[in-house]
Amino acid sequence: MTKKEKARFIIEELEKLYPETPVPLDHTNSYTLLIAVLLSAQCTDLMVNRVTPLLFSKADNPFDMIRLSIEEIREIIRPCGLSPKKAKAIFELSHILINKHDGVVPESFELLEELPGVGHKTASVVMSQAFGVPAFPVDTHIHRLLIRWGITTGKNVVETEKDAKKIFPKELWNKLHLQIIFYGRAYSPARNPLIEKDFITRTIGVKSAIESLK
Repeated sequence: MTKKEKARFIIEELEKLYPETPVPLDHTNSYTLLIAVLLSAQCTDLMVNRVTPLLFSKADNPFDMIRLSIEEIREIIRPCGLSPKKAKAIFELSHILINKHDGVVPESFELLEELPGVGHKTASVVMSQAFGVPAFPVDTHIHRLLIRWGITTGKNVVETEKDAKKIFPKELWNKLHLQIIFYGRAYSPARNPLIEKDFITRTIGVKSAIESLK
């Protein structure tokens, strides 16, 4: 199979499995999505969704968030891990949103990535899921699967993102990255993957990846 044939197969199979792709992080607006994605670093979406209801009941916008102290934010988000760093970033970026953007989350990769605690992947999720701008956020799980499927030989998520954008149609990026995440969780987890279950890898995966799953 060529890379284009593999890409077509991936798109077709994932569309069968996941015709709908709800954002896995609970949110009500672009600000709460931004905060939820920031909290998801080195934390599961499930845990983030357990933590954010209390946080967002107190502050679902930057104006209310800065009324909380960093210590109050940290105590609420503690189960997500890295709470001192994340609490400081949430507090500081809320101030910046107010002072520089009238309290509105900017619709710009560059401006988002200027915010504390917001890297390219977080900005990509917000741009794609909050504003509908084509983006292909690549986390370690997508990176792992696209290598396993022979779509990329990227040594890091940056290289993998470039390869993914070259091979997959732009109009599918926003949906496809979520479909790949959903598939990875259900069929090809990082821990204890089973080739019998991971039918995409079994069908198109590179030989070394298939051998590693046996």
